[in-house]
Amino acid sequence: MTTIHLTTKIKAPKNIVFDASRNIDIHQLSASSSKEKAIAGVTSGLINLNETMTWRGRHFGFYLTHKSRIPVMNLYDYFVDEMEEGNFKSFKHRHYFEEINGVTIMTDKLQYETPFGVFGKLFDFLFLKRHLRTFNIYRNQVLKSLCEK
Repeated sequence: MTTIHLTTKIKAPKNIVFDASRNIDIHQLSASSSKEKAIAGVTSGLINLNETMTWRGRHFGFYLTHKSRIPVMNLYDYFVDEMEEGNFKSFKHRHYFEEINGVTIMTDKLQYETPFGVFGKLFDFLFLKRHLRTFNIYRNQVLKSLCEK
């Protein structure tokens, strides 16, 4: 299992950052380079507890779909999105929010497993981990920019 940890400091109240993080429209904006679109489930606005969203986007030259559910949500503190269908063996993204002196510390803990045994592990090592890290760093910078306006 691979784990990616990211921490982003945003000068905005945590309820604003939390809602921006679960906003489907903002995610689509931040993922425009991969032409990622919400195609089923919640396709715009805020996603909530037990709701699903299905994404379709171009990654590594292929159009891929990824369906996730929000199985855990504690408003303004954390939520989890977890893959139900997709190209990973497993995929779980935990989002944590803490506000200190008007600055929200947003922490991402992304854990996933690739299929295809040793070939999947090699693909992860050579390409996938860097791709997912870069993808989420850019997403967080878009969130930061929008929330700090």
